[in-house]
Amino acid sequence: MSTATDMVAAYIAAETAILAGKEVRFQDRMLRREDLPEIRAGRPEWEPRVSAEAAVSARSTTLGGVRFSVARMD
Repeated sequence: MSTATDMVAAYIAAETAILAGKEVRFQDRMLRREDLPEIRAGRPEWEPRVSAEAAVSARSTTLGGVRFSVARMD
């Protein structure tokens, strides 16, 4: 997984925990229910990065994780 994917997963986990009434430690902070808008504001920062990474990986061909292009010489 990429950093962007990990961050979106962390934001979703924090949001889910807070909605369940728990406190959650996110990075260096202890967050509570009143911090929910802050968590929700952070997700849109990372979600486009995940989409961009998915778009790049969907278009490119890889061989063992290395991207390459195929040239046709017809």
